[in-house]
Amino acid sequence: MTIAAPALSSLRPWLAAGTLGALALAAPLAAETLGVKIDNDMSKCAPGRGPAVRLDVTGLRSASGNLFVRTYRARESDWLKSRRYLHRIDTTPRKGTTTVCVPLPAAGDYAIVVQHDANGNREKDFSSDGAGMSNNPEIRTFLGIPRPPSLAKTRFRAGEGVTRIAIQVKYQD
Repeated sequence: MTIAAPALSSLRPWLAAGTLGALALAAPLAAETLGVKIDNDMSKCAPGRGPAVRLDVTGLRSASGNLFVRTYRARESDWLKSRRYLHRIDTTPRKGTTTVCVPLPAAGDYAIVVQHDANGNREKDFSSDGAGMSNNPEIRTFLGIPRPPSLAKTRFRAGEGVTRIAIQVKYQD
């Protein structure tokens, strides 16, 4: 069965009343692209730019391996779910502190996870890799396996400009 589109003349009263515009606004937005890898572009954290987070990653034991920074919207449906992060920044760590610029789509509530893949194998090696999260909550373990904190403990508000935060990387000893 085929449904014919209405003629423009039959739409004129709706256009005049602004109804189609309201209907267009009510239509669902395009699906958000998740799990995208982006570069560490510090120019996006320059004065007058944003929204973005200027993130100081502290406590890095070495400059070896990879540093992964994942940004999540502060929603339970996304928090720490596979490929539900907004984007991932892969960069080279520096012993001590590494600064990363995390661009954001809008001001709002977010959570960030940092992983230092110390041996560079792109796998989670709980005995050698380090990790940290926004607000630096305690990361507890059960039988040597890290148990992530709740979203409530890691969420933070980012403004329209550049928000500064620090995440301390912790290692299991």
